[in-house]
Amino acid sequence: MFLPTTKKEIENLGWNSLDIILVTGDTYIDSPFIGVAQIGKWLVANGFRVGILAQPDVESPDDITRLGEPELFWGVTGGSVDSMVANYTSLNKRRQNDDFTPGGINNKRPDRATLVYTNLIRRFYKNTVPIVLGGIEASLRRITHYDFKKNELRRSILMDAKADYLVYGMGEGAILEFAKALQEKTDLKSIRGISYLAPNVDNAVFDVLELPSHESCVQNKSDFESMYNLFYENTDPITAKGLVQKIGDRYLVQNPPQKNPSQAQLDSYYNLDYEREVHPYYASGGAVRALDTIRFSVTTHRGCYGECNFCAIAVHQGRTVLSRSKTSVLNEVKAITHHNKFKGILSDVGGPTANMYGFECVKKLKSGNCLDKRCVFPHVCKTLKPSHLSQLQLLQEIERIPGIKKVFVASGLRYDLINVDKKHGDEYTKRLAEKYTSGQLKVAPEHTRNNVLDYMGKPHFYELAEFKEKYEQYTKQYGKKQFLTYYFIAAHPGCDFTDMNEAKKKVSVELAISPEQVQIFTPTPSTRSTLMYYTERDFETGKEIFVEKDVRNKERQKNILVKKFPKTNYKTRPDGRAPVGVAKRPRSENRTRVKTVASKRKK
Repeated sequence: MFLPTTKKEIENLGWNSLDIILVTGDTYIDSPFIGVAQIGKWLVANGFRVGILAQPDVESPDDITRLGEPELFWGVTGGSVDSMVANYTSLNKRRQNDDFTPGGINNKRPDRATLVYTNLIRRFYKNTVPIVLGGIEASLRRITHYDFKKNELRRSILMDAKADYLVYGMGEGAILEFAKALQEKTDLKSIRGISYLAPNVDNAVFDVLELPSHESCVQNKSDFESMYNLFYENTDPITAKGLVQKIGDRYLVQNPPQKNPSQAQLDSYYNLDYEREVHPYYASGGAVRALDTIRFSVTTHRGCYGECNFCAIAVHQGRTVLSRSKTSVLNEVKAITHHNKFKGILSDVGGPTANMYGFECVKKLKSGNCLDKRCVFPHVCKTLKPSHLSQLQLLQEIERIPGIKKVFVASGLRYDLINVDKKHGDEYTKRLAEKYTSGQLKVAPEHTRNNVLDYMGKPHFYELAEFKEKYEQYTKQYGKKQFLTYYFIAAHPGCDFTDMNEAKKKVSVELAISPEQVQIFTPTPSTRSTLMYYTERDFETGKEIFVEKDVRNKERQKNILVKKFPKTNYKTRPDGRAPVGVAKRPRSENRTRVKTVASKRKK
């Protein structure tokens, strides 16, 4: 069943009104991979009447008023991706395409979608029921954060959007509690996993720590650094305290995170009936590219203990890996086999990182995340004890389900976890090469230089070399025509032209490739790498580091790695830190560029 998107659909369900309306920057794909669909289905499963308004027209009242006004609350999300990341590249150019929009043209999602949709509601519904923000855009912008587009610190999105509440993180538990509290007219401010604004902190329900104010963060980068570190240290559900931050003459109150769901609770979020299609109301607009990837994929777990400094998963999903039961996953696969478009191929069985399924640190599950060390950086913690046995067994059981022809692992892998698993890592690599790779297997070394990898929080290059040797050995043994696909980042804080030139040499010699999957670092809200980008300091040592902020030089860093010619001509500053030269182009390329510019001028 699709959730209703029109008044007619509401009537067909026998409802006379809606309790909750969810507004989203994505089109409506009914899939467990789409947050607004999962939240909506979860609320319906618990007795609430929910409708969805996807990508409403912001210039007209027609869309936002189509379903009427909800009786309990509005839920607003920018979509599966922060709207500013969805709309702009790392070089601040407008993106032409959007994988979550029918037809693929980026013309439906407004900049700062969460703010725009909230204002749209208030424009046509004065004194309406509470407006609740959620999704990754709200979650990562809930405190003072660096905004790449504006190149400045912005205050909490809750204040800018003039909404009433914000649900952060994976919101199933918090949003259900919120809906029940509104229905029963009980206290909302005792719910874990929400933020709200208050005139003072005297009535805070939980014990709270006070962060440096927004104004002091703007004035002093050290205060912003202190604020972020305190914020990050209080993201674990077991150990976190509540947080407050003064913004102008009001306070942002962030209650502690929701407790981690049990495996049975996690299963219940996925044991719902999904159409795995775009809602017919929106499907007429054209194909939705994201559906090609997620339609026949299965999520086995959430969370990640990788804590890569440029990644938002640690703050949004959490650093604890929560795995679904095999029964739940197998039941979902069985349901997929009955889909009228299913051809027998599961495109992916995994999660944020595929090979984290089925194991977690016992100490962490009991006492929370360690404050003095990480699970897998700089080395895999001995307490973690990675084991790939559960995932191997799960994949084998999936293969035995009638209607399944092929099962692939496409989520990306942590090869350092495979290397350290002495019992099952080799068998896992062998089976990946034998049958779980669909032509190419994704790995993300991100760089080759140890100094840059340390700033990224990634394993050193020798870990990749060890895994690559074994994987290619088994690939050859099974006579497969497949390969590893490597993902790299250019212009990360701490990375200069020298680092990129050395990386080029390394990948050319040891990987024998000219990388194609190279992205320029994008400072996204509430990550450690973004903190370093803004402060130009190592967040752990406080030491000043080089950060490339010139747009042309960022692109040149990328070009060093992707171009077929490895030679560069650059100069460094007197202190040797910051190269200011450029990758030298062949003369023929320069001539072509001049002709192109000249022809455009004539037109």
